[in-house]
Amino acid sequence: MLYSTPLRRIWFFLCAGLVAAIGLRASAVPSAPQAPQAPQAPQAPQAHQAHRDLVQKYCVACHNERLKTGGLVLEDVDVERPAANAEIWEKVIRKVRGGMMPPQGMPRPDAATLDGFVAHLETSLDRAATGPSTALRAGRAVRPTLHRLNRTEYGNAVRDLLDIEIDASALLPPDDESEGFDNIAGVLKISPSLLEQYVSASRTIAAMAVGHSAGPVSEAFRIPPDLAQDDHVEGLPLGTRGGILIRRHFPVDAEYDVSVFLRRNIVGYMTGLEFAHQLEIAVDGERVFLVQVGGEEDNRLSDENMSAAADIIDKRLQTRVPIKAGPRAITIAFLRKNAAESDEPLQPHSRDHDLQNMNGIPLIDYVDITGPINASGPGDTPSRRRVFPCHPEQALPRRGFSEGGCARQILTGLARRAYRRPVTDADVQPLVALYSGARANGGFEHGIEHALRAILANPKFLYRSASAPATDYDLASRLSFFLWSTIPDEELLKVAGEGTLSQPAVLDRQVRRMLADPRADALVSNFAGQWLMLRNLKSFQPNGQEFPDFDDNLRQAFRRETELLFERVMREDRSVLELLTSRETFVNERLARHYGIPGVYGTHFRRVTMPGEERRGILGHGSILTVTSYPNRTSPVLRGKWILENVLGTPPPPPPPNVPSLEESAGTEALTGRALLEAHRRNPTCATCHRVMDPLGFALENFDATGEWRTKDAGAAIDASGQLADGTPVTGPVTLRNALMRHPEQFVRTMTEKMLTYALGRGLEARDMPTVRAVARGAARSDYTFSSIVLGIVRSTPFLMRQM
Repeated sequence: MLYSTPLRRIWFFLCAGLVAAIGLRASAVPSAPQAPQAPQAPQAPQAHQAHRDLVQKYCVACHNERLKTGGLVLEDVDVERPAANAEIWEKVIRKVRGGMMPPQGMPRPDAATLDGFVAHLETSLDRAATGPSTALRAGRAVRPTLHRLNRTEYGNAVRDLLDIEIDASALLPPDDESEGFDNIAGVLKISPSLLEQYVSASRTIAAMAVGHSAGPVSEAFRIPPDLAQDDHVEGLPLGTRGGILIRRHFPVDAEYDVSVFLRRNIVGYMTGLEFAHQLEIAVDGERVFLVQVGGEEDNRLSDENMSAAADIIDKRLQTRVPIKAGPRAITIAFLRKNAAESDEPLQPHSRDHDLQNMNGIPLIDYVDITGPINASGPGDTPSRRRVFPCHPEQALPRRGFSEGGCARQILTGLARRAYRRPVTDADVQPLVALYSGARANGGFEHGIEHALRAILANPKFLYRSASAPATDYDLASRLSFFLWSTIPDEELLKVAGEGTLSQPAVLDRQVRRMLADPRADALVSNFAGQWLMLRNLKSFQPNGQEFPDFDDNLRQAFRRETELLFERVMREDRSVLELLTSRETFVNERLARHYGIPGVYGTHFRRVTMPGEERRGILGHGSILTVTSYPNRTSPVLRGKWILENVLGTPPPPPPPNVPSLEESAGTEALTGRALLEAHRRNPTCATCHRVMDPLGFALENFDATGEWRTKDAGAAIDASGQLADGTPVTGPVTLRNALMRHPEQFVRTMTEKMLTYALGRGLEARDMPTVRAVARGAARSDYTFSSIVLGIVRSTPFLMRQM
């Protein structure tokens, strides 16, 4: 066991103390600030009666005690005091705003009447949320008081604490997700097994940070099997093709064995041996190894015995390299010949990786790095400079210096950053005791390493408060994990220590500073990556027969395009509506060729203006179109569902059990996507939701399952026409986007709702919706700029205060 029973008891005792401390501090929270609201004069009795009549005439026929359509009962629910039934009326608002109530085919009032009805509900609920009424505060869910760092946050926190990059995915398991995100406190539990992994991770990280190695270990770095290696790979030296970039922390100055293995088939056949190729290994851009692969001798050996020849070549591609400790970039790639130097036959470019093999191109399969070997010392690394601000071996003789005092200085500084607050003697003394015990057996650095292990496994590091901030230090943590997915930096802790962070002007200034910091890229990779489902691209593997041109290069380009658009909106503080409307996007040669954009060459991304209207915004991005498709075909249902959830904020209910798949509904006949769904909708159980989802997805049918434009499906012309839930006709992506932009506030509210969920680390409730509306209203005054939404969330009651 990595954690003995007494140590486990101590750990859980610390957790219990942390819970108690958070509860005591939270009780001192001041009263919540008032959120901005839309003023409205009291309504006349005639208006009250009109609202009741509208519900009776258009709603109660379905939403009554007998039918309970959609699980919603509106009879005998007071429409003039919606705060008493906030959860019910928030559902009504969501559906009416989305044009889903009343449903198609049923009588419905005119648009002005519906808008007035919804405005009444929203205004009443918003006033109740900020006024003296306690109606919205009743029946709240029980929430956790502790929030464990997720795997990404843990890795980032280690990076900023110790100045060392780690692969957290190699040390810890993936986190559970809820509400579309993996930072939701309610599902970030800890089990005995996970506790053991945290302790094991703390040992590994502490040893890396101080420069201690127990002996040689091997680590393999694999290239995705569908990565095209016939061209330059971004991040590798110019003049090379294929290969891999490995960013790795080397613990000590030593020699390391680097072994390159080429791809071979089951009988040992390696492609490309007919011609000579030069394989280069470089460390931080400096060549350390160059070897020939292929040519007359290798080709002859392969003809005699393919497997034996492959073994000989693999052995030739092994070298021992002296490498200095610290973060290093290792590149392995083939030198690229120009047409005059090459003795290979000229081949037209092909994205089919099977054709790569026929074109005579050797392919790297994986790289193995083993070491350290013949270590000469820990070296001078960023992590050692961070961990050891003082050191007995480096100290000049001076009065008052002591080894013990140096150790206390180190541990106090590390604990302060790790725990994200000033530390007390009760925090530091146990660390000093651990240091002293290990120091007696292994020396000064060994003692620091053992104490550092305890810091990294301490619940004060692994957990943060899930309740509202009770102090400026709590607010600093909540802010840094929201915007950076990591611990606060020195400036944020300094402002918190001065007690001024909660002042509006200071808070706004810190938010703007943090958004301009490179660490705000965490909003791109973590927030946008999950909200827009970009993370799902990694596991998408289309049918090779249907889409032979798809490769990992395109998969990576899809994700990077959407990330760069989101990053531009964030960095330039543009309107978030540009996510849906932007004429500009970011492409490299691989993606431009897929989109049919001429004149783009190379692997680097550059901003371009789209030649047509069809691909404007993320609804034309290959990333979104691919993650909402199946491996062998498009899915109007998945695409429609994605728009409902992530653009309109009106997610459909889950499908009922035992619903047949599209293929089962259609039989064996080859049908278009529209024909498949028409067969599926013959089931009355399915028809209600599909009438809402399918038209949204049909409007994008000209994009195939990999986002490539097409005009036919299964031999028939694409029919992208349909009618949205509110009766608006659409004929393709352009009219769909125009329809969505008729109510831009709906997209802004959806994004705000998603971002508030991410910022708070919990699912939203009916009582949070007034905050969402207040943030969106405030952002409207700034044309919905990115910072206006972030600032609105940070200033909001749920972010700043305990919910009463």
